[in-house]
Amino acid sequence: MTRNRAATVWLTGLPGAGKTTLAGLLEVEFRLRGLLVECLDGDAVRILHSNDLGYSRRDRNIHVRQIGLTCSLLSRNGVYPIAAMVSPFRQVREQVRMLHEPGRFIEVFVCCPLADLVARDQKNQYARAMRGEIASFTGVSDPYEPPLNPEIVVHTNSETIEQSFDLIKSWLQDNGYLTYEVERSIQSVTASDREISYSPIST
Repeated sequence: MTRNRAATVWLTGLPGAGKTTLAGLLEVEFRLRGLLVECLDGDAVRILHSNDLGYSRRDRNIHVRQIGLTCSLLSRNGVYPIAAMVSPFRQVREQVRMLHEPGRFIEVFVCCPLADLVARDQKNQYARAMRGEIASFTGVSDPYEPPLNPEIVVHTNSETIEQSFDLIKSWLQDNGYLTYEVERSIQSVTASDREISYSPIST
């Protein structure tokens, strides 16, 4: 692996597993190292760009492919895309991988059991879905197909978000995707720095 070779970091997992939070921390880390990065949050992109799409299997797959193509184009032009998406269907995630040049797609499975997600359901989405108030909710009324061979797996039910972040960061460093162009690390960033540096809606 050539150092500093841009690649897509694709975070997939059930709603509420921690994908967006991890994506924000990764975006800050890339920027601190002087690397070009673009964070694409699935929900934000849907609101801004794909609000005509619903939550049928067909519409979900179109949404995932659209973001996947964008990530592929960014990565081949030296930008590190970070995608935080449920992206529930394995076949479509593999299609997104195939859109990328070899070595430019890194799948991160943000794993958290459904029982833990229900227990910490801060937005009350799982409870509403279980009552039938939200249709086509992944993990309840719609399926989620976990990756079979992701590059990285983190377990946000048993790890703190910082521990999960460190696992992802270490893998990226060990495999030559994160360089040390800037010595300042994420540990030196204050909470206010992180809030300023990360917005869930990327442009």
